[in-house]
Amino acid sequence: ANILIGELLRYRGQELIQNPALMLYVTERVLDETQYEIRRRLPLMVSRGRLTEADGQILLAQAMRLIETKINVVAESNYTHLETEARNRIPRDPDDWPTVALALEMEAAIRTQDCDFLGCGCPTWTTET
Repeated sequence: ANILIGELLRYRGQELIQNPALMLYVTERVLDETQYEIRRRLPLMVSRGRLTEADGQILLAQAMRLIETKINVVAESNYTHLETEARNRIPRDPDDWPTVALALEMEAAIRTQDCDFLGCGCPTWTTET
């Protein structure tokens, strides 16, 4: 969720998410955490003077619009059958098993900055790559 939150709170990241060649799929858990953290972090950015109140509201609206229009949420029932395998593939942080299971189910890569996903057997991508 952290990488998604970061991208949604940056104009450059929002442009990346809007790229028609990019298709993003997330678990319900990642979506919930993303929405919660964006609503928590934006007021902090305003209070610290990084954004005006008006810019904060605009950024929030843009982020929520992108979540609704460009991010596909996949229900846990679609990948829960892979929980045991996913937990075994990410032993340092088994709470991230849904992301690994979703990647396995969809035969997709994981976009992350979290080193815990390295070596899980799924391709991983970072902003730089």
